[in-house]
Amino acid sequence: MAETLEKKGIADEVQNQEHAPDVSYLPNPDAGLNEEECAAADKKLLRKLDIKLIPWLSFLYLISFLDRTNIGNAKVDGLQEDLGLSDSQYNATLTIFFVSYALFEPLTNILLKKLRPSIFLPIIMVWWGICMTCMGLVHNFQGLMASRWWLGVAEAGLFPGVNYYLSCWYRRSELGIRAAIFFSAAALAGSFGGLLAAGIAQMGGVGGKPGWAWIFILEGLATILVGIASYWMVHDFPDEAKFLTPDDRARVLRRLRADNQASASHEDFKMVYFWASVKDWKTWAFAIIYMGADGALYAFSLFLPTIISGLGYASTTANLLSVPPYAAAAIITVLIGWVADRTQQRGLCNIFISLFGVVGFAMLLGSAKPGVQYAGTFLGAIGIYPCIANTISWASNNVEGVYKRGVTLGFVIGWGNLNGVVSSNIYRGQDKPRYFLGHGVVLAYLVLWLLGGSVITRLLLARENKKRLAGERDVWVEGKGNEEVEALGDRRPSFLYTL
Repeated sequence: MAETLEKKGIADEVQNQEHAPDVSYLPNPDAGLNEEECAAADKKLLRKLDIKLIPWLSFLYLISFLDRTNIGNAKVDGLQEDLGLSDSQYNATLTIFFVSYALFEPLTNILLKKLRPSIFLPIIMVWWGICMTCMGLVHNFQGLMASRWWLGVAEAGLFPGVNYYLSCWYRRSELGIRAAIFFSAAALAGSFGGLLAAGIAQMGGVGGKPGWAWIFILEGLATILVGIASYWMVHDFPDEAKFLTPDDRARVLRRLRADNQASASHEDFKMVYFWASVKDWKTWAFAIIYMGADGALYAFSLFLPTIISGLGYASTTANLLSVPPYAAAAIITVLIGWVADRTQQRGLCNIFISLFGVVGFAMLLGSAKPGVQYAGTFLGAIGIYPCIANTISWASNNVEGVYKRGVTLGFVIGWGNLNGVVSSNIYRGQDKPRYFLGHGVVLAYLVLWLLGGSVITRLLLARENKKRLAGERDVWVEGKGNEEVEALGDRRPSFLYTL
């Protein structure tokens, strides 16, 4: 995997020619090296970054996704019956998570920048680990609702935070594969979660508690331990990261500056960055695309065990049969991330892969045969999971400015996650075993927002690029100095959008 990550090294050319980025003020530790030696130094640096950043962050997201979706595994093990929940009450416990999760996401990247990743991420992990543990101790609907609300608040900072954080380390052409590997942890969590839940559920009766309670308690305690360890395992932004030597820090900042990224320099937060994101049409275009992917994702991940059990399988078997679709999704997620980096055609990747999801849910709607429906879950997973990481990379590539990008990603991801409110209420008990309503809503999300949104956004970005190349936007920089031009971020006429 390290070799794959290295291939996009020093050879990437700067797209900005008219206002080429100035890196002369940054120290150059490779000043006396030839082109081949510079390339070797760059590859060595990338390998170091990948080893230090990607594995642990991916592990954190695996824990996060496992903790938010294991309630689906707990349900098939008897949670709903033991707590005396009606179908609407169970769905409410899913819904309330997404309300708090989405409300706090736009704010978390500002906190991440101000508090530093090595402080912020461990705090929220310990917090949500406590919430998870409490979910295993509740005795009624009210207790479960309270735990799920605070779980959403605590988890809100991880996914947008890490994607923003990675965009402050890597070039645009390098981000997709890293974001895909990071997000593939969600698919692995679904796969691993089914196996783990099937095993932990065998503890039913230990300490007088049912198996579903032990799923929450043990996974919550593990999250607390991982959160504490993260204080030493999570590194800060490039200008403060302690694992970098002075030469490596200079290399990171120079390669970011050469990629036209303001991530290479320090910015103090100003409300102008917030409003720049709010007024940018791209923020809402990518929010619509992400809404299509994320709404489908949560419906799929929360109810896959229920869908499979509806085919006539017992709880343990249903949890185990949920493993292969997630494993397939993890592999395709990484593959699409690699292809999108190589081609820089993130929109086309979204359009192509979303068609698999459309076909998969059409199969779930159109056939009552267990074999066809199970095959549909594979295509559904393959068509949804890769688009999550690819859409985040696509949005990040097309927004410049440290805080503007952070706010934009917060809005995009927050709006997408708010659609979990819909996702958690469309698979109703009275609709089993075919779940026409649930499958139909997910299919609509895929067709209208993910596929349709990707097509329209790509066309608009291509049209804007043509205007910039034709000189129609040069008036934006007339009479401005270099610093004023750089302050325009992605509104610089020479900044070409990734399609």
